[in-house]
Amino acid sequence: MCNYNGIKISKEATLKVFERKKQLQAMESLVQSGFEYKDWPIIKPQQNNDWSLEMAHWEFVAPWIRTQEAQKESRKKFMTLNATCERLLESKMFREAAIKRRCLILSSGFYEWQHYKPIGEKKPLTYPYHITVSSDRNEPLFFMAGIYQPTIDFETGELKDSFAIVTTAANSLMEQIHNVKKRMPTILPQHLAEEWISDRLTEDRILEIASYKLPSEKMIANTIRKDFRTSENPLEYFEYPELPSLILE
Repeated sequence: MCNYNGIKISKEATLKVFERKKQLQAMESLVQSGFEYKDWPIIKPQQNNDWSLEMAHWEFVAPWIRTQEAQKESRKKFMTLNATCERLLESKMFREAAIKRRCLILSSGFYEWQHYKPIGEKKPLTYPYHITVSSDRNEPLFFMAGIYQPTIDFETGELKDSFAIVTTAANSLMEQIHNVKKRMPTILPQHLAEEWISDRLTEDRILEIASYKLPSEKMIANTIRKDFRTSENPLEYFEYPELPSLILE
C-alpha cells in the first residue's frame, strides 16, 4: 500500500496537464504519513480541459460520515488512505467517486518497507526504501491515480475534498520491496494521467487504468535510514549489509 508519501516543489516548478502549463507554488521537502490525516496536493479536472492544484484531506471520507466521532469510528473498521483497484467499482464507498471524481496525487517519491529475516534474528526486520520515478521533467514529480470525495472539515465546518490513492498489484521490483502484501500505488505516465481525469471513461477503462503497473525499469528504489523522518537528509542512501540486493528484471 502507499501510506507514506513525499514531495518537494521548487520555486521555478511548472506542470503541464491537458496542454495547459501552470506555475506551481513552492513546497519545502515534506514527508508525510497518511495516518497523520493531514492535507496533500491533488490535481482536479476542471471544465474546458483545465485543471487545478488543490490541498485535500488524505483519507477518503465516505459521504454518509457526518461527524468527527463517526469518522474516528469508521477508521477502526476501514482504512481509506488507499483504494484497491480490484474493488474500486464494487465498493459502496468508492464506486461513485471512481466514476465521477477521479484525481491525481502529486509525489516526488514514496516510502515502503521490506520484511527480511537476517541470520540470527528470530523474526523479520523491516527496512525502509525511498522509491522515485525516472522522468524527463526537470522536477521529480509524478502522478498517482486517486479518487476524491467532497466532505466537511470537522474542525472548521468548511467544505473540502478528501481522497484515497488507488493501488494495484506490485510489479517485479515492488514485489521484492513490499514483499508481504505486494502492492504499489497506481503510478501513471502523462498520457494515462490525463486520460484518468478526463470525462466519460467507461467502467472497463477505469479499471484498466486503475490496474496499470508502472514497469520496474521506470522506478528507482534506495534503502534509507530507519530513522529517516528525523534525519537531516531523509533521502540519504543507507546500506544494510545483511540485506540482499534487489533483482532488476
